[in-house]
This record gives sequence, structure tokens and C-alpha cells, in this order.
Amino acid sequence: MIIASIDFGAGFYAFYAISTKEEPKLIGLINRHLSSIWELATLFFIFFFVGVVGIFPRVAYYYGVPLLVPGCVAMIFLAIRGSFYTFQQYGGKRSKYFLLLYGATSLLIPVTLSTVLTISEGGFIIENGTDIRFYPLKLITNFYSLSVMLLAVCSVLFISAMFLIYSAKLIEDSESENKLRKYVLVWSFPTIISSIIVFASMKLHNGIHFERMHNVWGYFLTSLVCFSMAIFLVIKRKRYGVAFMLVLLQYFFAFFGYGVSHLPYILYPYLRLETSFAKSHLAYILIILFVIFLIVITIYFIFLMINKPIFQKLYLKDYEKNDVIK
Repeated sequence: MIIASIDFGAGFYAFYAISTKEEPKLIGLINRHLSSIWELATLFFIFFFVGVVGIFPRVAYYYGVPLLVPGCVAMIFLAIRGSFYTFQQYGGKRSKYFLLLYGATSLLIPVTLSTVLTISEGGFIIENGTDIRFYPLKLITNFYSLSVMLLAVCSVLFISAMFLIYSAKLIEDSESENKLRKYVLVWSFPTIISSIIVFASMKLHNGIHFERMHNVWGYFLTSLVCFSMAIFLVIKRKRYGVAFMLVLLQYFFAFFGYGVSHLPYILYPYLRLETSFAKSHLAYILIILFVIFLIVITIYFIFLMINKPIFQKLYLKDYEKNDVIK
């Protein structure tokens, strides 16, 4: 989620910076970031969905059509973003319309994928005997669903700006730093407000899950504390790296609390964890591979996120020295 948020948010900021012709350094910073992250995010999405279906085969029975629609839409959007990246990297002509599509898909992809969480709360899939019906119109007009989409957009832009400001600080790009600091502060307020709206709408949509969330309120309180500390550091212009790590912890505790309170249901009220698990050797192998892949990709992500700005700083310093010698 964090990898995708940084990638999609950076894509939208790149679109905005290019279209408004603001901060050439900021555009360069974002482009250097995008060059190594979007492939990782795409790989993780594919592996995650294959792993879930393999470990929980009944998920495909209930989620077949509901996942097919947003999944296909998300893959089309990913193809558009990938095409834009390829043309930009290898000297293709930049089209304003293609640039608009790139910026739009950077926000539409997380909105599309967020519907999976919304569907899991029930009310959008009805089972009548052997007939399973999905109500997409209800999904896109439901207040809870819309609040989750809003939170997805705000979170993407907030997380991405928080990482990019850390990168700008390390390479001593004060212009980009000041610009990104404004983005962080601007999107911090909608992020916390949209979170509150999601909680409130959850009570109306799924009262059972809402009551379960009360039992793990400590995780959500910890998440709020991490958020407050991160914003405090940004306001004081101090330790952006620590602030970014606090944002990671903020979303970790929030999603952990959400996941724990959601169990044992995978889909309210039809799918439970213990009745959906595939008890076979293949399933156990998939679980082991999934855990190993998750650990490896997490370690690689942390290493890349922390060290990439440092490598950029060393590269820029070496580039400047060469210019002076010439």
C-alpha cells in the first residue's frame, strides 16, 4: 500500500508540476523516484492477488465478478501509466492528453483498488442459493464506499509528499522542499478528516465491524499519535526521515487494527477465514512463498526508500564537481 501510494502520488505531482510548469527541480526529483518504484508496485499487486486466490479459493467464488471489474480497470490504468513512463524515459514525444491521462490514472488506480476493502464489508454481494449477484451501482453511490475512495486519494497524496520532502531535504533541494512541505500540510488535514468520515460511515454500514473496532481502539490511537508527531516535525522543519517513518507506522497501526477487527470475516457475512482456507500442500507452499516474498520485498523497499535519496545526493554532488572541472 505504501509503495503504491508513493508511486501514484508522485505520478500525480509530476503531472501537476509539468502542466503548471512549476519547479523544474521538483520534476527532476519525481522522475528520478518514479524510475525504480512503479515496477515494484505492479509486481506486488500481481503476486498479491494470485496468492490470495490460491490460498483462499472460495474468495474467487464470491469475489469473481466484483474483483474482475475493478481489477481490469486498474490493469488498464497501470498500462497507461507504464506506457507514459516508457515514452518519457526513452525520448518519446510528450502529449498533453497523455500527460492528463497519466495524472488522472495516478489517482483513479487507488480509488479503484479501494473498492475491494469496501466490498468486504458486505451489502454489495447478495447470495441467493447458488446465485451470487453483485451491485456495482450501489457500490459507487454508497456513502461508506465514497468515503473510503476519498481517504484513498488523500492518503496517496499525503504519503507521497511526505516521502518526496524527505528526498528533497537529503539532496539539499530547498525549492522542492518548500513546495512539498506545503503539499504535506495541505493534505494532512483532508487525510485525518476523511479518516473520521470513514469511521462514522462504518457505523452506519457495518455496525458489527464498528463494534469490533472499539475492542482494538489502542491501534487507532497509536496511529493518530504517529500522525501528530509526523506533522509536528514537518511544521518545525526537522527530521523529515523520522517523520516519514512515523507516517509508515501511522498506516501500519491503522491497517493492523482494521484487519484484526475485520477477522474472522473475509466477506461479511458469507466468507470466514477458517472456512475459506485451502487445506492442501499447495496452499501451504503458497503461504510460505507469500511470506518470504513479503519479507524480501519489505526489506528491499525500506532499503530503497531510505538509501535512494542518499544515492541521488552523491550523484548530484559528483555531477556538480564534473561541471566545475570542465
